Amino acid sequence: MKSINQIVKQFAGVAIIAVTAISTSHAQQNDGYNEEGFNDNSIRPIHTSDQLYRTRVWRRMDLKEKQNKPFFSENRWMTRVIIESVMNGTLYPYTNDSVTTRMSKEQFIENMTIPMDGPALSEEEIAMGFGEEETTDDGWGDSGGDDGWGDTSSGQGAEGTDLGDAEASAPQSESYLFAPKDVSVVEIVEDVIFDKERGRQYYDVQAVTLILPPENFPNTGLLKEVASFRYKDLLRVFKENPEIAVWVNPRNSARNLNLEYAFDLRLFNAHIVKYSNPDDERIVDMTEGNKRQALLKSLEYEYDMLEREHELWEY
Repeated sequence: MKSINQIVKQFAGVAIIAVTAISTSHAQQNDGYNEEGFNDNSIRPIHTSDQLYRTRVWRRMDLKEKQNKPFFSENRWMTRVIIESVMNGTLYPYTNDSVTTRMSKEQFIENMTIPMDGPALSEEEIAMGFGEEETTDDGWGDSGGDDGWGDTSSGQGAEGTDLGDAEASAPQSESYLFAPKDVSVVEIVEDVIFDKERGRQYYDVQAVTLILPPENFPNTGLLKEVASFRYKDLLRVFKENPEIAVWVNPRNSARNLNLEYAFDLRLFNAHIVKYSNPDDERIVDMTEGNKRQALLKSLEYEYDMLEREHELWEY
């Protein structure tokens, strides 16, 4: 006969499956899922009917941490290839991590501009050309020209973002931009999905947000989001720029990887700062601003996800 604990655990497992099945049945209406039941932003889409459960998490990745330094090696900063691709018009930024509304180039430049009371550029950064005003066409999308994304009819972007007038309306006063290595924080949005057909859990990255850390704003001490990007678009950019989109192997230079494979292998370290909840709160808000408790709660949620995956194998 089964023990009481075994019966309780089995009942709990059935309850979890029932609840997740109900929530999955409504998943096609949000989070980027189309009418066919697939997520348009996914690299390897999993149909909603195959999802036993799904939850969305936000992870914060500090590129200066030791484990993440291979993503942020000198002159091969991960943020460099992203920023340069935006500036030359081969990558579109978005206003937030829902990646539905495109950001104009003017707004992107404004977000990257060093405030008047901010830190001055070093001699090394000035010598590398950071902060110089652009005087030539960068291919972002002049009126009636190719904007780098195949739209030759006009300079109009998605949701009415006028890309062609970005340079015309940009401020004419001298300004300096943050260097790529100043953008040292990245936030990753991903769906954690248990595929009942394959019997395993997947991490489906949806979007990546570039963030300027607080040390760039000593007067306020606040971080600043620069722009968000579709993960699918970033992988394309990484493939197109193999010389700088490099995960540098600290132990064996013969085994350096393209950033695409480094992300796929999850070689980064990023702790959870938010997970799906009715109040749409971040973990630090749940702990009333207590950062230590927020970190502990983040680790607890991470362990709960691993335990949930393990428990499903028992039934």
